[in-house]
Amino acid sequence: MTGLTPFASRVSLCFATASLFLMTHAFADTKPATRNRAEIAADYKWDFSPIYPDWGAWEQGMKDMEAKMDAFAALKGTLKDGPAAVLKAYRLHDEIGIIQYRAYRYPQLQRDTDTRNQEIAGRLQRVQALFAKFGTATAWFNPELLAVPEDTMRGWLDATPDLKPYRFPILDAYRQQKHVLDEKGEKLLSFATRFNETPRSVYSELSTSDIKFPTITLADGKDVTLTPGAYQSILATNYNQADRAKAFEAYLKTYEATKNTYAAIYRGILERGWFMAQARDYPSTLHRALDGDAIPPEVYTTLVDTVRAGTAPLQRYIRLRQKILGVESYHLYDGQIPLVKDDTQWPYRPARALVRDSVAPLGTEYQSKLAELLERNRIDVYENEGKRSGAYNAGVYGVGPYVLMNYNDTLDAVFTFAHEMGHAMHTRLSEENQPFATADYTIFVAEVASTINERLLLEKLLAESKDPKERFLLLQHAIDSIVGTFYTQVLFADFEHRAHTLAEKGEPLTADVFSSLYDDLLKDYYGDAIVRDPLYRYTWTRIPHFYNSPYYVYQYATCFASSAQLYKVMNTGTPAERAAATERYLTLLKSGGNDHPMEQLRKAGVNLAKRETVQAVIDQMDGLVTRLEAEAAKLK
Repeated sequence: MTGLTPFASRVSLCFATASLFLMTHAFADTKPATRNRAEIAADYKWDFSPIYPDWGAWEQGMKDMEAKMDAFAALKGTLKDGPAAVLKAYRLHDEIGIIQYRAYRYPQLQRDTDTRNQEIAGRLQRVQALFAKFGTATAWFNPELLAVPEDTMRGWLDATPDLKPYRFPILDAYRQQKHVLDEKGEKLLSFATRFNETPRSVYSELSTSDIKFPTITLADGKDVTLTPGAYQSILATNYNQADRAKAFEAYLKTYEATKNTYAAIYRGILERGWFMAQARDYPSTLHRALDGDAIPPEVYTTLVDTVRAGTAPLQRYIRLRQKILGVESYHLYDGQIPLVKDDTQWPYRPARALVRDSVAPLGTEYQSKLAELLERNRIDVYENEGKRSGAYNAGVYGVGPYVLMNYNDTLDAVFTFAHEMGHAMHTRLSEENQPFATADYTIFVAEVASTINERLLLEKLLAESKDPKERFLLLQHAIDSIVGTFYTQVLFADFEHRAHTLAEKGEPLTADVFSSLYDDLLKDYYGDAIVRDPLYRYTWTRIPHFYNSPYYVYQYATCFASSAQLYKVMNTGTPAERAAATERYLTLLKSGGNDHPMEQLRKAGVNLAKRETVQAVIDQMDGLVTRLEAEAAKLK
């Protein structure tokens, strides 16, 4: 509750989009034909040595961390002695936290390159066990800190300049004081730390290590193993609807086959959330999930209610897509294919340069820092056997960000890459401008930087494109960004809230219940614009955020709304006004977690408490669909 957590994770999984930029086929730097990691060039793989040079150094780091943890536990009973004692505890915790980043990330990142490696998985479990031990040994801290009267603590903070880095987390602890248990209660909850991670671990093993992806034969006779990357590539590039349908059916049946296991895991997630909410005296899981960042629950419910009432532009876009694609019926697996056929390949190297150039409007310093990250083996580029799917950015304090990709030479991958580099730059700027205590930015602002980078890339491509077909597809990308980052994420958020509410009411939590709930939401959001294929009922089984980070996905939508507003103010008004808005945005990225995120966004120029901020995205979608309809008529 005070920021004294074993490890602050900065992992973001991404939902990809698509666009167009003309690129020649002369580049030799194309996706490797092999999925054998050993055969992929080192330039496209992570270098772990900046974290630790070898496993021996990691073992020493573990020993150093444990020794410091013991020293921290020995401080019990000293906080009442005054500001010097409080300062000593926080500084020691900083030292532990910095080692924790390295000790955790070193095995975690390596495991994600090959989830089948049980030796590394065991080392990761050792770290997690040590974190759990530390959580138990420090359960005294919050109750003891809050035993000091708040007025007394404020006096200590005012009189002790060295406590300045800790002022915000300390005072935020007092804000949440009523949800902190006594020492005995906190210690009891700490015993569940490792157990609380079990559902996430089980989901990871089931959906990565143990899953057997099917192989299908496409219409051209080619056999394809439907890994997540291959499946997404078919949906985004294969214009044969029958092939897309075959891929969809085989891929979703893989998850349907173990739906009851996924339901049991998700039930564990939901019941864990309700237990923790009740243990800390919150009226609901939503209140508990949002209170840590001081987000009013109305921000969540207003977002969902506004979007549910604003699905007409989404359905109109789908009907337009069906008409242009010329398909008799429209299915969700038709949603990623570009409306105008284009066979352009997007090799990694030129795409990397494109992303670097696109951020020029944010200034030379931002651009040069991003360029540095591109040259340090901080990006694990291509898919390999056993590698975790998706994409994310992971910070290692004192070392910098590491970005995981599964780059497949598609337009989708280019925008995902721009997205993740936004996260990486947010991480870097926060760590360079904040002390450790406030360097970790909140999830609520995490997707602002990523979606701003996507928007910058889109606008660069639009500005340079003269071809009507290109412009049509870029316009389609703008709409698809709203569909994927806004509408889809709100549907997911709607599902999560309803599922958690079922747990709170003691209702049944079975595969059939979750599947019916998801199917009902598809009807609510898409109406009769799509055919609701029965297998799509099981989509909830394969959304990692549901299992890894409940109540996360709504923030994609709020961040999209925030980034849309920020981009607007950075590109309207006088040159001085635009420059000031850009500086406010960069200040946001440099702010880490030094204030509540709603306040950070307000300083940058966004008020998410207003329904109008959400409605503006729906109105933007409506206008874009109208423009696309006009462009479609021209293409005819």
